[in-house]
Amino acid sequence: EIVLATVKQSGYALLHAAPSLRADREVVLEAMKQDWSALEFAALELRSDRKVIMTAVQQHGRALDYASPELRADRQIVSAAIAQDWRALEYAAPELKADHEIVLKAVQQDAFALLHAAQALRTDRKFVLAAVRLNKCVLQVAAQDFL
Repeated sequence: EIVLATVKQSGYALLHAAPSLRADREVVLEAMKQDWSALEFAALELRSDRKVIMTAVQQHGRALDYASPELRADRQIVSAAIAQDWRALEYAAPELKADHEIVLKAVQQDAFALLHAAQALRTDRKFVLAAVRLNKCVLQVAAQDFL
């Protein structure tokens, strides 16, 4: 009760909670309502919890950094993270960094997302042209891969 009330006031308080409370889904979800970065202090098993991670990435895409490798490879989680912040692509699993749809979603927000895409996409003329159609600034980022 006390810890739950405390994390409702400050998510960062999870840092000082007992390990059993850091593993408590309800406590962690409440802490993340205050501050998504409280996920950093959650027990490792909660970083594999789909609901916890989805809640976090919908608040801040870069919360994907704290997700388990399995969830970094989850298309729906990564897509939600990128929708919130294109920079989440940096934390996606390699196979999703090579996924046309995922990378285009990020590039549409910011051309620099291309820097986090798989090398094969960055040097694929058809892909780069598709990216340029979405965001003209991609030309500046992609040029270095074609020189």
